[in-house]
Parts: sequence; structure tokens; C-alpha cells
Amino acid sequence: MDTTVFFVILLATIMHAIWNAMVKHHPDKAIAVLAIVLGHIPLALICIFYFPLPGKEALPYIIASVVAHQGYQWYMLNSYKVGDYTNVYPIFRGFGPLLATLISIIFLGVVFKIATLVSILLICAGIMFLGLFGSKNQNQIEIIKYSLLTGSFIGLYSLIDGYGARVSTSAISYISFSFLFSALVFPIILKLNKHENIFSKVFKDAKMIFWVGGSISFIIYVIVVWGFTKAPIPLVAALRETSIFFSIFIGYFFLKETINLKKIISIVLIVIGVIGIKLF
Repeated sequence: MDTTVFFVILLATIMHAIWNAMVKHHPDKAIAVLAIVLGHIPLALICIFYFPLPGKEALPYIIASVVAHQGYQWYMLNSYKVGDYTNVYPIFRGFGPLLATLISIIFLGVVFKIATLVSILLICAGIMFLGLFGSKNQNQIEIIKYSLLTGSFIGLYSLIDGYGARVSTSAISYISFSFLFSALVFPIILKLNKHENIFSKVFKDAKMIFWVGGSISFIIYVIVVWGFTKAPIPLVAALRETSIFFSIFIGYFFLKETINLKKIISIVLIVIGVIGIKLF
């Protein structure tokens, strides 16, 4: 991977860890996720004003992206209902790039070096290790099911947005339109599923997540989508998910969480995978 792309994506992963920490510690995950989704709107509107329209070739990808993001957000919330954040989050974040890699190889004809494949697998394994092992939750089968469904949509929207950005006149306006439409659809899904007073709750209990988390999330994904246009999508997707690595350290230094053997094994696997991506 090109050095500039590599380090820019790594910078994005640090920012990714910050907004995820904000969501992690909010008591109402539905409101926290909605605050992120709605928080994309201000920067998306600014980008649409300043950047050229994405072009008609990108329209099918934008529609598919919106659908895939709704699936991701909905199944993520269902994952949180059956399992703890620390149990489900690593599983679906690790499975997303793994699925994107498999689809790319089997259906899209993408060829990777063996060393690159091993590096992607190490990163995915290191991330998923945190969620798959060590949990004593009796709902582990349900946790894994919903987490893998969530991860499937992550893999899908990564591929959709990667190819959509490549055919678009502007990758930034492409993702801006996708996020705007997502921000229109997701509140409807929550309302249909009996979530009440969602807008007032966002601006009463999650204003910081809306303004700070939403803006950070938008900037990160713009960087990631730009990365999709410069390097193989599964490679960028896997590197992006190393935010788990930074989340562990944020938890340790700022949230008083412990670092145990499971986290150390995860860190080692992720670091080896990241080094492999850069070298090969």
C-alpha cells in the first residue's frame, strides 16, 4: 500500500476510535447511533455545495449504499440488545473486511498476494478475538448471529461505496449524498420500531455526539472512501478496523479499563497484520 494512503487511513482509525468511545458510553445506543447519523448532515450539506455532483453513474451505488447502511445500523442495534458492546462490536467490525475480501476474490476477480491475504486475516482475527472468546454470556449464539449479520452489511457497504466512489465525479459528494439520504431514512426505521421522541432525545441527551461524533465520523469515512479509490477496498477496510487497537488504549488511559491477556493477543495480531499490509 502507498505510504501516504497507509498513514492517512491509520490517522482516520484513531479518530474512528474516538467517536466509537462516545457511542460506547452512552446509555441509549439507538439515540447515540442516531446522533452520529444525523450529525453527518451539516458537513454533508457543506460538501454538496462546494463539490461537483457525483454523476448519474453513481446513483445506483448511492441507493445501494443507503440500503446497506440501514441494514448495518439496524442489525448493530439488535446486536447491542442481545450482547454487550465489548462482545458484539469486535465481531462485526472484524467480520466486515473479511467478507469484503472473500467477495472481492470470489465474485469480483480481485487477486491478492498471499502475504497481503495473511495480513488481512491477522487483523480480522485480532479484532474478532476480543468478541468471540472469553465471554460467558448465555446468548452467545444470538450474539454471534446478529454480529455476523451486522458485519455482513459492513462488508457490503464498504464494497458498494468503494466502487461507487470510483465511478463518481466526486467521492466526497458521493458519500455526502449517501449520508444525507441515510439520515432521512434511519429515523423512520426507528419510529416504525417504536422508538419515541428520538429527535428531542438526541438534542437533549446526545448533543456532543451529534456535533463532535457526527463530524468526526463524517470526516473519517470521507478519508476511508478516498482510500477505497487509491488501494484495494478490503485492504483499506481491514486497516480502518484497527481502530479497535486504539480503542483499547483509549479505554486504558482515559476510561480506566484494564488490559488483559485477551487484549494483548488481539493487539499483537493486529500489529503484525498492519505491518504486513505496509510491507507487502
